[in-house]
Amino acid sequence: MGQPLQKPLPSAGRETEVLCEFLSAIRYESIPLDVVARTEDFFLDWLGSTLAGKNARPVKILQSFSKLMGPQDGPCEVLTDRSHTSPFFAALINGAASHVVEQDDVHNGSVYHPATVVFPAVLAAAQHLGASGKAVIAASVAGYECGVRVGEFLGRSHYRIFHTTGTAGKLAAAAGVGHLLGLDAKTMQHGLGSAGTMAAGLWEFLRDAADSKQLHTAKAAADGLMAAYVAREGFTGARKILEGAQGMAAGMSSDADPSKLVDGLGTRWGLIETSFKFHASCRHTHPAADALLKLMQDHRLKADDIASVTAHVHQAAIDVLGPVTDPQTIHQSKFSMGFVLALSALHGRAGLADFTDEALRDPATRRFHDKVSMVLDPEVDRAYPKRWLGVVSAKTKDGRTLSGRVDSPKGDPDNTLSRTEIEDKAHHLASYSAGASESEMARVIQRVWRLRDEPHVKQWLIKE
Repeated sequence: MGQPLQKPLPSAGRETEVLCEFLSAIRYESIPLDVVARTEDFFLDWLGSTLAGKNARPVKILQSFSKLMGPQDGPCEVLTDRSHTSPFFAALINGAASHVVEQDDVHNGSVYHPATVVFPAVLAAAQHLGASGKAVIAASVAGYECGVRVGEFLGRSHYRIFHTTGTAGKLAAAAGVGHLLGLDAKTMQHGLGSAGTMAAGLWEFLRDAADSKQLHTAKAAADGLMAAYVAREGFTGARKILEGAQGMAAGMSSDADPSKLVDGLGTRWGLIETSFKFHASCRHTHPAADALLKLMQDHRLKADDIASVTAHVHQAAIDVLGPVTDPQTIHQSKFSMGFVLALSALHGRAGLADFTDEALRDPATRRFHDKVSMVLDPEVDRAYPKRWLGVVSAKTKDGRTLSGRVDSPKGDPDNTLSRTEIEDKAHHLASYSAGASESEMARVIQRVWRLRDEPHVKQWLIKE
């Protein structure tokens, strides 16, 4: 284990300043070894998720935009088409691609996806700067720790309207790139100020099955990178962009808690608390999916044995999943509790290959979808977001009422994936859209497992 950083002693009103002092002071040698190893795990998970987004229509549109607006060559790798461009456009496209299939990681307490905004920005900046694997790890840890605390600070009220990955994620990307650029605490604070004033991401897109979610992560990564680079050149930002009288909390939250910004700095690592996503759907569906699978296994049920299912959920699940009552696209189906539970009941999983246009039209899937409802459960809601409990009740066609429960969905830190499972997931992700061959991915995996020893992080895939 590395030596923990000295925990700062904040005074009231200095939370952003203290957070920036911590972020700029992170050194690879002070990061515990389990945090280093888990950073490598999440980096591989992110690489796979990015490759899985290769053929997605929104990603292709952003690639075309990049070729129109950006350089045709540059030091930074676009993983989806193996082209090269500037740091800004590489972060933009890789950030969009890694959030398409809903397999990137999530931090429960902040309800935010760190990898999809931190790694695209950090990798692009690292390739521009010629940075080492150790530098990438330290910068990524800074990004994770910043985003986790900003997400927790903004609170549950923020998430009801705003996609925290698009808001807190912008500051996380700025922190990661800022660390890579060697920004001191004051300059880091300006970088976060610029990132925060650009932060955005609204949930309304769910009602229209719009492409906005990919724009949220694309712009969080690219704008966070921009904020850090311009701060290095002297561009100033609001020093209290988070807790100030006209800052993010004032405009985006009714339950913000500034103490969350400095909680456990140097002793508590939010990165270690982050979860892998097992099912290829919105994380709010995972606890119920796991609970239903357990119920069916415990009682030896088949989908046809079930007359109805009620998912007992927290309020945020209703806020995010509730608008999707009749999914019409693959991406929208990933935000439908009924559709995810239907796939789980019919196939024993809700994996990448299960979300298809054929499944959207499948009568059996639609019938089960119509059997599913959600209800707010006080116990589940009280536990959230620290814990995401999975509770379902089901009525069977022979008249029984049964219940299923999981306290830690698959992928959570206390029910995590092994490295063998992470490797297997990465292979499946890479093959989903032919993002990389099996042999290519095997080489990528071996390189990630020695990321801390890499002299540089250039050229993960050779142009075909």
